[in-house]
Amino acid sequence: MSHWRLLLTRPEEDCAALAQSLAAAGIASASLPLLAIEPLSLGSAQQQCLQLLGQAQALIVVSKPAARLLLEQLDRAGIEPPSTGWFTVGEATARVLQERGLLVTFPTAGDDSEALLELPGLREAAAFPTARVVIVRGEGGRELLAERLAEQGASVEYLELYRRCLPQYPAARLPRLIDGERLNGLVVSSGQGLEHLHRLAGEDWPRLARLPLFVPSPRVAEQARALGALQIVDCRGASAAALLAAVQRSAAPAP
Repeated sequence: MSHWRLLLTRPEEDCAALAQSLAAAGIASASLPLLAIEPLSLGSAQQQCLQLLGQAQALIVVSKPAARLLLEQLDRAGIEPPSTGWFTVGEATARVLQERGLLVTFPTAGDDSEALLELPGLREAAAFPTARVVIVRGEGGRELLAERLAEQGASVEYLELYRRCLPQYPAARLPRLIDGERLNGLVVSSGQGLEHLHRLAGEDWPRLARLPLFVPSPRVAEQARALGALQIVDCRGASAAALLAAVQRSAAPAP
């Protein structure tokens, strides 16, 4: 049995699945979702982007909510999704699209923007003359991905389908949960999740910042350092497998 007791902060559905995976490995956890998904109403520019998806050389979907909401929008508009040209950052997002019979490519070594950019198929798509790439996402994020693709000559546009909100919690909900469950590690899956953790912690942040913090990428690790986190573990991916591997190679704090 592991001595780790982790705080999980992903959206509610993802927290439940992640907690189950950790429990199977003997790792205890408690969940406090810090990212609520709020769908956006699409304006004329976004509607036009939907209509022209089939003309893109690459369609990059960055999360499961983005994949689900995109398929819903296409169904609502009566648009058949292109069967090819799909890329995702990770396997879980790919599965959402594959269930619709779409051909999806994703990196098997790592689940971040850097790993995605190494895929030969995406490189070929970006090198196509007057290549058009659509990144399907929530508000903000994956700017590095867009910058690198633009450097390769592609025309990149975003299709933003949702925003991530911090759910409303009573004052001191976060520190009370950590203390009550005797949690000794924090997990965030994105830069925005880290921002929400910091905001919710309030005046308790200096104390919580001493706990080991598991983050999905070097970029989020740098954000955490800037906020004063003292023990940062870069999982090099946001998947359950990446987190589990990072936890298993890290020693839990002494009780």
